[in-house]
Amino acid sequence: MKTNRPAFLIMTGILLTLAIARPARLSAESAAQWTVQVSKVDSGAVGLTPSFRVAIYENLLQELSKTKRFKEVLRDGDQKAMNATNLLLLRTTVKKYTEGSETRRAVTTITGATKLTVQTQLFTPGGKIILDRTVNGNVRFMGSNLRATHNLARNIAKTVKKSSLPEPQASAVSKAMTSASSNEAVFVELP
Repeated sequence: MKTNRPAFLIMTGILLTLAIARPARLSAESAAQWTVQVSKVDSGAVGLTPSFRVAIYENLLQELSKTKRFKEVLRDGDQKAMNATNLLLLRTTVKKYTEGSETRRAVTTITGATKLTVQTQLFTPGGKIILDRTVNGNVRFMGSNLRATHNLARNIAKTVKKSSLPEPQASAVSKAMTSASSNEAVFVELP
């Protein structure tokens, strides 16, 4: 019986590629991921209304969750943070705020913009700063003044997503599992 040699070689190549790629994909999926706890927004010396502080905070929680960069996005004071491994803290301080006018924006596109400038810091529970950026958010044309808080939160989330965070500490078990091949025995000493 004669076999089709090119088809056999192609199928063998595909099977080998899948066999090699699968363990790498599994180890990437099981790799440790950061958890972030978002602190309440600090209005600093700027006279920011409570509605703006709350809107920034709520929009920030929502936008950070959308990035899929973190295992969990926790609120300030969440009890899960006490037991969370690989925890980062996000602090946001308002540096500048220019109150806008929806009426002026509706009449002309030159005036009436609402502008926010914040300092965003991402740091470890030990106080080591991982990320320190100034981020802007505004609404220049149509929309409510609170739309600036959504734009600001989206810009903060984009900044965090694009930044290069250090690799989180993986547990001893997951380190051993990802470094061992599929047919090796894994022994882990626990402290």
